Amino acid sequence: MKIARYFLFLSLFAVSLFSYDRYNILVLHSYHKGYKWSDDISQAINDNFENNPSINITTLYMDAKRIENDSYYSKLFELYKEEFKYTTFDVIIAVDNNALEFLTKYRDKIFQNSYIVFCGINNFSEKMIDFPNFRYRVTGVVENVDIKKNIELITKMIPYLNKILIISDESKSGLDIKKDIFKIMKNYFYLNYEYLDMFDLQGIKKIVKSLGKHDAILYVFHQRDKSGKYFTYKDSLKEVSSVSKVPIFGLWDFDMGYGVVGGALLNGYSQGEEAAKMTGLILNGVEPKDIPILKKSTSKYIFDYNLLKKYHLKIPKDIEKEAIILNKPKSIYEEHKKIIWIFGSILLFLILVSIILLVNIAKKNRAEKRLQEQLKFLEVLIETIPNPIFYKDKSGKYLGCNKAYAQFIGVDKKEIIGKTSYTFFKNFVASENTKRDQELLNSLKNDIYETTLYSKDGKFAKQVIISKAPFYLSDNSVGGIVCVIDDITEVTQQKQLLNQQAKLAEMGDMIAAIAHQWNEPLVELSAIVQDLQINFLEGKMNKEEVEEFVKDSMVQIQYMSNTIKDFRNFLKPTKVKKLFSLKKAFSEIYEIIGKQIFYANIDLVFTINNETNDITLFGYENEFKQVLLNLINNAKSKIINLNQKNKKFILEIIASLKDDILIKVRDNAGHIDENIIESIFDPYFTTKKDGTGLGLYVAKIIVEDKMQGKISVQNIGKDIVEFTLYLPKNKAV
Repeated sequence: MKIARYFLFLSLFAVSLFSYDRYNILVLHSYHKGYKWSDDISQAINDNFENNPSINITTLYMDAKRIENDSYYSKLFELYKEEFKYTTFDVIIAVDNNALEFLTKYRDKIFQNSYIVFCGINNFSEKMIDFPNFRYRVTGVVENVDIKKNIELITKMIPYLNKILIISDESKSGLDIKKDIFKIMKNYFYLNYEYLDMFDLQGIKKIVKSLGKHDAILYVFHQRDKSGKYFTYKDSLKEVSSVSKVPIFGLWDFDMGYGVVGGALLNGYSQGEEAAKMTGLILNGVEPKDIPILKKSTSKYIFDYNLLKKYHLKIPKDIEKEAIILNKPKSIYEEHKKIIWIFGSILLFLILVSIILLVNIAKKNRAEKRLQEQLKFLEVLIETIPNPIFYKDKSGKYLGCNKAYAQFIGVDKKEIIGKTSYTFFKNFVASENTKRDQELLNSLKNDIYETTLYSKDGKFAKQVIISKAPFYLSDNSVGGIVCVIDDITEVTQQKQLLNQQAKLAEMGDMIAAIAHQWNEPLVELSAIVQDLQINFLEGKMNKEEVEEFVKDSMVQIQYMSNTIKDFRNFLKPTKVKKLFSLKKAFSEIYEIIGKQIFYANIDLVFTINNETNDITLFGYENEFKQVLLNLINNAKSKIINLNQKNKKFILEIIASLKDDILIKVRDNAGHIDENIIESIFDPYFTTKKDGTGLGLYVAKIIVEDKMQGKISVQNIGKDIVEFTLYLPKNKAV
């Protein structure tokens, strides 16, 4: 019932949501207010529309139980016509036969455009609404009091039934039901029954008093006797039940409580609810002709426990489960149901809480055991790791560390807890680390950097790679920082040593280049000195000639001095990264080795793929020149040994990449053996008899470690070897 009401409310809410119109509904009752049947129908209609502000309900009562004739209906027509002269109703709900007959009689004179939904109609026939321009706007719910069910119920509950006394009146509804009763009773020809509808109340009471113990009464209604006197349904039924010695069965649920033992009873609320649902569909745009008339009403078996007991009646077993029994004494459970449920719920709750607590305690114990095991494992794991590890809180105080860290700074583990970096390292080191720690806590991102740690007492200075990350507490808040240290002091020293060795190896080639470059100026100087001596002996010396000799000598000496300067600049390491010109770097290298390349008949091609014909690079200039010099010298050594005429060496710089500079160094001195090509960057790996195996290794360290680039090699075509360098372009990395 509630589900249907909610469905109707939602459907009508959808109508009101998209419309500002109000809908007028007229509920036209055949009977009067206070009549339980009518009141239940009105209640159902109001309940279904009460939450919809767009619905306006008007209710009228024709009072047909008290007065019923054509003159009265004619006056009602004139009254309604005047009263609603300026009012249009979208839907009229006609309750019971009198209301529907009134609307059909005056269908062309009043409410011509209103849709009609009827309910509570007895003896319904399509003829009742089959009129031109009327049928298409009518639908409704038929009231079918289940006479047959009640007759069969009486015969089952009173096995030795002698007679059924049927009490009704001559109202419109009474006459309609009378037709049904006579029609149905033809099938029960073996039953003795008497139908009373033309008696006054006193006459009915007299007949009721005369009934025997095997008789029964089927009470329809009696609200107006033959003299025209009106009774409420309560008063009439009470009068009859007060003198009855036999059980009274009814047809409507509103008779319960006034002397009716029970029956298969109709409910006015369900009639009103079905009518309201149909009204809602019409307001949503469904035509009444498309809504089927509901021709079967549902009755419920309802009984009064006290009257069943009074007349020693038993409910038939086939309906026992579905029957509703009123006034049935409550069992101890039913009487104290609320208290039992409260205490039962409390007891169940306490049991569940106890079980949950026991389970949680068991889980907690298992979790604590697993946690202890994990902590022991992690403790052993951290202590086993050779890298120094420590962790701090957000204020920078040490919370713990492993043995490797204690040994790293030369302090016992117990002395570290609660201290800060300022206790063990120089102030500038501690300040820098504190600053980076705060940045990490603000960004919550991992931090990896290379630095040098200086102890406070000056006992050590170590080159390290520090990896830091925030750790979180159980409430997802940041607890502090975990740090892992990689001591690269020895590795750095080894790389520096290897770099120096590579430099020394390059020095041999450099000195040979210098010697080669000095050869020509020395010859020139020798010739100048000899000319000077000859001119002096011949007495041809004058001031102009001496100045010319000095000028020519200074040119050669300046050239040799610049060669020494270039050599010194090459050997001097670059301390910091800076922007430098690739074209200038190559030119300075060419000044050193250019003549050797020329005299070896090698074609050295240098190109820059850039509109400005130059590219700047951010990095270590001298170290980068060392890389290029190493690659050129390696290529030169291979090419010199070739007998071919076309000796070519190509250095190409491409700046078309978005974030990188691409440098290609190619020579045609033949492929590198595929079996060793992946090893040529390894330290001490060489194929030369007098080679150190450090040149390409140091080149890889400079490109990849110091300048964060990438160097690789591959064989191309028949005899070309290509080295490829990717370097970050014009920015710090």
